[in-house]
Amino acid sequence: MSGPTKLDEILDFAILREQEAVDFYSHLATQMASSAVKDVFIQFAQEERGHKAKLQAVKSGKRVLVATRPVMDLKLADYLVAEEPKPEMDYREALLLAMKKEKAAFRLYTDLAAEATDAEVREVFLALAQEEAKHKLRFEIEYDEQILREG
Repeated sequence: MSGPTKLDEILDFAILREQEAVDFYSHLATQMASSAVKDVFIQFAQEERGHKAKLQAVKSGKRVLVATRPVMDLKLADYLVAEEPKPEMDYREALLLAMKKEKAAFRLYTDLAAEATDAEVREVFLALAQEEAKHKLRFEIEYDEQILREG
């Protein structure tokens, strides 16, 4: 019986990152006073659970259908610096931190795709990268509409 492969280690790492994202967004939801804002972060936690499930399916050998349509990037997160998480974060701080986390997740999956030798695994990583880019874009749009325009 063979031991874990490099691909297994990569998938385990990515699965762990997705669980951390689930925990992060779930925690942010508990910190928000507005139920509408709380619902946004709960929805993101659910989407990250879906990413984790896709990765677990790949690891277990199941075929996963993916779509990789590029997502527009406003690049707002490239120029904003998020503060460290605080127990009583306001909405602006939470959005900044969320943008940075999604950007890091995008980079992770893009880098993993570049290293993948299996075409199907590469496509899964590219699809997940695009999902993270969509999340970042949604946070950037929210930031633009709620913080920059009202600020």
